[in-house]
Amino acid sequence: MNNKLLRPLYNVPYIAWILLFVLTPIALIVYYSFFDLTGNFTLDNYRNFFSSVYLKLTISSFWYAFLITLFSLIFAYPTAYFLTKTKHKQLWLLLIIIPSWINLLLKTYAFIGLFGLYGPINAFLEMTGLGKQQILFTDFSFVFVAVYIFIPFMILPIFNSLDKLNPALIDAARDLGANSWTTFRRVILPLTMNGVKSGIQVVFIPALSLFMITRLIAGNKVITLGTAIEQQFLVTQNWGMGSTIAVFLILFMFIIMLITNGSEKGVSGNGKVK
Repeated sequence: MNNKLLRPLYNVPYIAWILLFVLTPIALIVYYSFFDLTGNFTLDNYRNFFSSVYLKLTISSFWYAFLITLFSLIFAYPTAYFLTKTKHKQLWLLLIIIPSWINLLLKTYAFIGLFGLYGPINAFLEMTGLGKQQILFTDFSFVFVAVYIFIPFMILPIFNSLDKLNPALIDAARDLGANSWTTFRRVILPLTMNGVKSGIQVVFIPALSLFMITRLIAGNKVITLGTAIEQQFLVTQNWGMGSTIAVFLILFMFIIMLITNGSEKGVSGNGKVK
């Protein structure tokens, strides 16, 4: 009886954490979005967001987030699939995840050294006769580094989905005459779609708000919503406009989470994937 009375108290730390570190910061962002540089209440920040400048910025952010997510998925799915077939799959998975433990800034500076004009990649290109190339401060370098950083987070949920897949379903599909492509399209992919959606969610959402890599790797040639928020808060000191962009960024993230959430797929009694 005492345990039942005390059970609601166990939720107090969780509720306090959500209130203090999730809801309160969001409420403050929404509050500041209604003020201009002089501290006057205004709706101009929201009107300005729908101007051509910020709409182009939003489209650009979604485009780069889409590219990063797409390339991460293209490389992550086959990697996760082959990992499930290896003998020491947990060890190989650990080796893939370990780089994600390294500080993001350190990895970014490492790529600056690799892609620089006097880095090893340009030294190799010069040795082969191709000459030095401007790799840094390009769209390629930005997408490449972002994919490298995010790909472990795409591999992990896909690997978990593939690892839980019942091999008997694949054998049954082949026994029924399905080729490898049909088996993948009709059995493997539908049953691992939740892993794919989770991977898309954990890659697309942070990719939408990148700002450190855009400065150090892309040289501000790539401007995202995250970069715009940083500039509004730290450069122009326009907290109202920065908060407004953050409000829309939170809204976009919430919509993406709704889209990428899905029910668990299974196999019905008649053998159909549901």
